[in-house]
Amino acid sequence: MYKQEAFKENLIDWFDENQRQMPWRETSDPYAIWVSEVMLQQTQVDTVRDYYKRFMDRFPHIMSLAEAQEDEVLKYWEGLGYYSRARNFHIAAKEVVNHYGGVIPKDPQQFKALKGVGPYTQAAVLSIAFDTPLPTVDGNVFRVWSRLNNDRLDTALPQTRKTYELQLKPYVKMHSGTFNQAMMELGALICTPKAPLCLFCPVQVHCEAYHEGTVLELPVKTKKMKKASLDMDVYIIQGDSGDYLIEKRQERLLNGMWQFPLFNKSDGIDTVKKRLGNSFKIERENIYRLKHQFTHMTWNLKVHIATLSNDDLKQLPNQYRLMSLDEKQALTFPVPMTKIFNAIQ
Repeated sequence: MYKQEAFKENLIDWFDENQRQMPWRETSDPYAIWVSEVMLQQTQVDTVRDYYKRFMDRFPHIMSLAEAQEDEVLKYWEGLGYYSRARNFHIAAKEVVNHYGGVIPKDPQQFKALKGVGPYTQAAVLSIAFDTPLPTVDGNVFRVWSRLNNDRLDTALPQTRKTYELQLKPYVKMHSGTFNQAMMELGALICTPKAPLCLFCPVQVHCEAYHEGTVLELPVKTKKMKKASLDMDVYIIQGDSGDYLIEKRQERLLNGMWQFPLFNKSDGIDTVKKRLGNSFKIERENIYRLKHQFTHMTWNLKVHIATLSNDDLKQLPNQYRLMSLDEKQALTFPVPMTKIFNAIQ
């Protein structure tokens, strides 16, 4: 193990000179920092910037978020994906208002008990906002730390996170927020997955993998199982007024978001008619095709034009409604449905 003080000093000196300018680094407001950390999970920095600004303009403090309707919160999240993040954050904001008077708790256990707050979010927000001595371990830190120590623990295992958190604790006794951000920034800019810039690394002298020539072998991570692939049919149905039939999703994935009527290919026409009405009829098949990748599955979408009688349209359950073109901007659609809407327009 390398000298702790020298490593930390080298790393922070580099970070002070080379860190990227980001709006959430220009504030000490724990709410603003929390917003950024939730958005940055599974999402690239460049993608988050514009969303962050729009979200903060509309919900500048935790009270404004807690008082908002879920549909509006999701609308401001539209396109970022992983919508459970937005729902959980919205619930957590209400918990802060209801239980802590709108003040984000500094206590690690109280903060971690909020909806959607896991070990990484807990450590990132509290260390950056309050200098709480908690180490963050995300994908960047897994990579940096495994290479620094030439460590071959499987980073896909929960136990490895706990091991790394324990090893990193001495480094966050002081200036924890700066250290955590510096580790993540090093992983993002220098210690990258496929082409690390070892010659420019500020902590190269401390890196055991660099000296052993094993940098590209690390971190060790077992491969995930192959994604499920679903063949889906999307039906574009318009009423007499030209409005589009849409439905509000009831499934866990993308729950509460709007979509054109969507069915598994295996359901068959009888299932479609049972749900929509016996007058259902396909007029034009395969007008558009789209493949959309989620973290754990792939949707293979085929889009068809269909018709439905006015009587059947009126008898549909509450999750269905007709949408005018003017209403589209006020409703939240998942990315594949927005692509389909743009295509048919």
